[in-house]
Amino acid sequence: MAQLRQLGARSVPIVSKGDKFVFAQVIKDVVDFLGLADDTAPELPPDELAARYDGILETAIRLIRQMPDDRLGDELPNRPRSWRVLMHHVFQIPTAFLDMEEGGETLVYETLIAPPPDDLKTSADIAEFGQAVRTRFQNWWQGASGEDFCGDVPTYFGATSRHEMMERTVWHSAQHVRQIASLLDRAGVAPDRPLTAGDIAGLPLTDTIWDEG
Repeated sequence: MAQLRQLGARSVPIVSKGDKFVFAQVIKDVVDFLGLADDTAPELPPDELAARYDGILETAIRLIRQMPDDRLGDELPNRPRSWRVLMHHVFQIPTAFLDMEEGGETLVYETLIAPPPDDLKTSADIAEFGQAVRTRFQNWWQGASGEDFCGDVPTYFGATSRHEMMERTVWHSAQHVRQIASLLDRAGVAPDRPLTAGDIAGLPLTDTIWDEG
């Protein structure tokens, strides 16, 4: 954290060289920063991302309903975050995205990492919240389908294209849904239809589900 403060960075992940750094929230920024020649444009078009995200959120809701309430206070592997916070975060990601889209607001870090409110105490509570967010996303997409996604949108880590921000929102939630399925395994519960390789095909995700400690 001291190194981050010295650089002037306020969140992770970042990539740094000497006293310069770039937020690693968008792969294109990292590639440009490092002078690489990789093509980082989103592989999936917005309509496919929207369809894929609806399925990812549906899977998240289904898996979260399986989570034993007595495990929600447990801590994640190699990270000081509870299972409850992670489960809520899956739906806070699209909440921040939709706040930006619907209100013209800058996507802010504080919204992205906002903790679950006190009234979301159980797995069922979080699943119900997730269903409301899923419905909100579906309603937004009905109006946004067919729009231009090439222009830039404002975020806390700088401007990025609307298409790239949508892709990031989708894969960010997808990664955490994979983690929830892993947590169910740890809790001795067989995940009901977790995400498959086909569900995440075309998204910039690795095979690694957890950060290495």
